Amino acid sequence: MNMQAPPAGVTPPPQPKSLKDVGLTMVMMRDILLKTMFRMNLEQVGQLSKVMALPIPLTQELMDIARDQKLVEAMGTLSATASSEMGYQLSDAGKARALDALSQSEYYGALPVPLEDYQEQVKRQSIKNIMLDRQKLMSAMGHLILPDELLDHLGPAVGSGRSILMYGPPGNGKSSISNGIRDALGDRIYIPRAIEYSGQVITVFDPIVHNEVADEEEDPMALRRTARRYDRRYVYSERPSVITGGELSLSMLDLVYNPTARTYQAPLQLKSSGGIFIVDDLGRQEEPPQALVNRWIVPLEEGKDILALQSGEKFEVPFDTLVVFSTNFHPNEIFDGAALRRIFFKIKIDGPCQADFLKIFAMVARKRKMPLDEATLVYLMKEKYPTIENNYANYQPIFLIDQMIAICEFEGIPYQMRPDLVDRAWANMFVKQEAIAH
Repeated sequence: MNMQAPPAGVTPPPQPKSLKDVGLTMVMMRDILLKTMFRMNLEQVGQLSKVMALPIPLTQELMDIARDQKLVEAMGTLSATASSEMGYQLSDAGKARALDALSQSEYYGALPVPLEDYQEQVKRQSIKNIMLDRQKLMSAMGHLILPDELLDHLGPAVGSGRSILMYGPPGNGKSSISNGIRDALGDRIYIPRAIEYSGQVITVFDPIVHNEVADEEEDPMALRRTARRYDRRYVYSERPSVITGGELSLSMLDLVYNPTARTYQAPLQLKSSGGIFIVDDLGRQEEPPQALVNRWIVPLEEGKDILALQSGEKFEVPFDTLVVFSTNFHPNEIFDGAALRRIFFKIKIDGPCQADFLKIFAMVARKRKMPLDEATLVYLMKEKYPTIENNYANYQPIFLIDQMIAICEFEGIPYQMRPDLVDRAWANMFVKQEAIAH
């Protein structure tokens, strides 16, 4: 059942109140503390709290445990930072333990989130919880001129959080529509910096994919503190979007193991959890489209994915992603019936009608500061488009106007539309079929 998100966003992951709430073994937390002190040369609990994304009282408790085990030593208040906070340093035993821990895994810094806890957070911020109405979708698509019937199909598809296949001739805005869908999502979610499974660390947060949102400044004079309190092992971010094209391969959907750091990096579909995964130009990849879709069958149907560690051990992770496939091929050419059944929405993106084409042309001309000329438009419609059987495409107004602008700038004349300029622009839009002598 869809739930309206509260104004402040989705329900945040609760801040841990005890080390037990962190959900990791004491040895793992202690070793990450030692490795962080060793690698970053940090001495104070306040600094470590920020880097490890752990509340100060819990960081202090962890430091006290390491101190009881003779792994760290108190330095008094005369630390290098000259603040009044107690300083700590690794003992010889602590350095030895840090080096031993680093030989097993180079990971240090923010504590990872247990996979089980992350699965609960995914439910709280599921892409399927988004409430999307016609106005919100139209607002996100405002830069596009789309027929009403396309929005009729697109709205329920996006609102369902299910898979979408967009197909049709090239140059009609499938990629732009995909980006508009991403913009329509609108709200923010919480992305773990890293997750932990079976003692292994999998980094998830990726600044290339995830757009972190700065916390709102809190008024220090306010009677009531209103800042969001949440588990800082997560990053407050816009819903992610991953866009891949011809470079997509099946290996990019597996865990990536770094043998030097002895850690894993999440695959693209896990990074896109709570957001959108766009597979553009389907059919241009090295792997056949059928093989790519076969890889998605279980995730699309069951909302979970299966990943494998280096050891061969397999485990489940949440699959909470709106997958948008975009192709210039007819679906029957690249998929069998079983694959097509598993893609929930199939939407054809066709070229515009003449009226919509002229609206797009006028909108582009206005943006490019190109004066419209009625006689030239009549020439374009009556003389040029019949030669291609009046096949209009969304990319053509931008192409033709930009070509005329380039010609005007080269000739040193004001921006203008003329039939002879249309002829020169048209010649660059299509290549004449002819034999080339070698």
